[in-house]
Amino acid sequence: MSNLKYRVALIGALILASVWALFPRTVIERTPRGGTFVYDTVKRVPLKLGLDLQGGMHLALEVDESKGAVANKSDALDNALRVVRNRIDEFGVSEPVVQKVGEDRIIVELPGVTDPERATALVQKSAFLQFQITDETQALDRVATRIDGIVRDRGLTARSAAASPTKTPTAGDKAVQSLFVGDSAAVAGDSAKRLATADSATPDTNTAALTGTRDGPFSRLLQPYQIPGQYLVAASDEPTMRLFLADSAVQAALPPGKVVRWGSDTVVAGGKSYRSLYVLDTRPIITGDYLVDAKPRSDPMEGTVVTFTLNNEGARRFKTETARHIQDNMAIVLDDRVMSAPVIQSSIGRDGQITMGRADVQAAQDLALVLRAGSLPVALKVAEVRQIGASLGQDSIDRGLVAGAIAIALVVLIMIGYYRLSGVLAVLALILYMLYTLAVLAGFDAVLTLPGIAGLVLTVGIAVDANVLIFERIREELDRGKTVRTAIDEGFRHALSAIVDTSVTTILTGAILYQYGTGPVRGFAVTLIAGILASMFTAIFVTRTFYLVWLSRTAAGRPLSI
Repeated sequence: MSNLKYRVALIGALILASVWALFPRTVIERTPRGGTFVYDTVKRVPLKLGLDLQGGMHLALEVDESKGAVANKSDALDNALRVVRNRIDEFGVSEPVVQKVGEDRIIVELPGVTDPERATALVQKSAFLQFQITDETQALDRVATRIDGIVRDRGLTARSAAASPTKTPTAGDKAVQSLFVGDSAAVAGDSAKRLATADSATPDTNTAALTGTRDGPFSRLLQPYQIPGQYLVAASDEPTMRLFLADSAVQAALPPGKVVRWGSDTVVAGGKSYRSLYVLDTRPIITGDYLVDAKPRSDPMEGTVVTFTLNNEGARRFKTETARHIQDNMAIVLDDRVMSAPVIQSSIGRDGQITMGRADVQAAQDLALVLRAGSLPVALKVAEVRQIGASLGQDSIDRGLVAGAIAIALVVLIMIGYYRLSGVLAVLALILYMLYTLAVLAGFDAVLTLPGIAGLVLTVGIAVDANVLIFERIREELDRGKTVRTAIDEGFRHALSAIVDTSVTTILTGAILYQYGTGPVRGFAVTLIAGILASMFTAIFVTRTFYLVWLSRTAAGRPLSI
């Protein structure tokens, strides 16, 4: 009886946990923001409906050729399709539609999306990570006079800076503030872990660095700052500087082997705001192609961070390259924007982390997601965005639900009609099977589609197979003259190996589908694995517990209705 109490308690606890997982509720999420923690109220819907049942968001993506022509757009889209699909799959088992249409467009359809801006930014973000050494030779200063002349000759000073194409920083650009590297021996600055020493200065100590005697239209906008290759540009002069740097003649006059990149940080000094501008070596010492993992986390001291890991080849190259640049500044560049430029104190190995400061956990999750999925081979632009309705239509949905209800009713009638009391116990176990399966799917953030519901109904019929196998073995033991308790024990014991073997082979198949499949295939795999695990548990443990409860309340020698 002590064993029976524990079994009943476990089943009851799982029922409560499953109901809690499936019940829509409002939750409080604790996220770091502004140097402290805030609490946000979030509506949680455990099981969402798919495109066929409720519609969703439709995105049409095309190659962005605003920065240059793409030779073979079809091949470029084929490569971009893989990256976009990987990013969308990182959302969870949401059964999206990601496909190439024609030779110049990618279609993305996301069911039940509540944040379209986030989804759009996620598929568009290039996420190209580079590590580049800052210029130590003052190369830009040596050509500044020549660029001043080019600016005057081409009449750039007479143009309206307001008409220049200014890129608006994205939410991800604003969020990422600095990068840390895990090897403590390589760290410079006040903290034993912090590499981004340029970010540690206060506005009062920076004021002296902002003075200068430059008189040309280009050179007067640049103020040398703390580290070699870093300059400050007044925020009010940023459109003008972007106009100058976008000119082809100015680009041709820039130092060979060097590239100019804007920074993500803003410096405030003397009541005035400045943006950082960096001159970097064109050749990166390593890129994000070697990154194998990235994970978000919250740190009480550092706020929201994204840790990353390089593969063996990347770690070896990174260690070799950084060893050649001891005491040089290394710029961490994400999508052509410098996140920070720390000093290399010693060779750096495999692990690092991006500190996102005031950003919330969702921003860290999105950054880790795009880093894991890889960078886009070409820039993409959104050609069309719209909301779409349920693809099946309400009449088809209603008929499908009626068909599912009829199928379940037939299974229940057949089990009870053929196995009597034992069939009733099996039906009760099937109810718990459905509850447990839906709870597991909710844990995976699954999206229900009509085919998925039909598959779930089908697994109900498959799930009774284990009960049928057990019941038939119990019948055989009863026919041999054994007592009811002995027949039940022997029936479960003899059927156990067959149930486990068939379940394990099916789970292995589902695991392979989940590992190598995408979109709906992964969704089906999760449903399959969740259903098999719930089926095994209810058939072997729950049904037997029901038998033990019946035996504990039945007079000795009473026949079993089976």
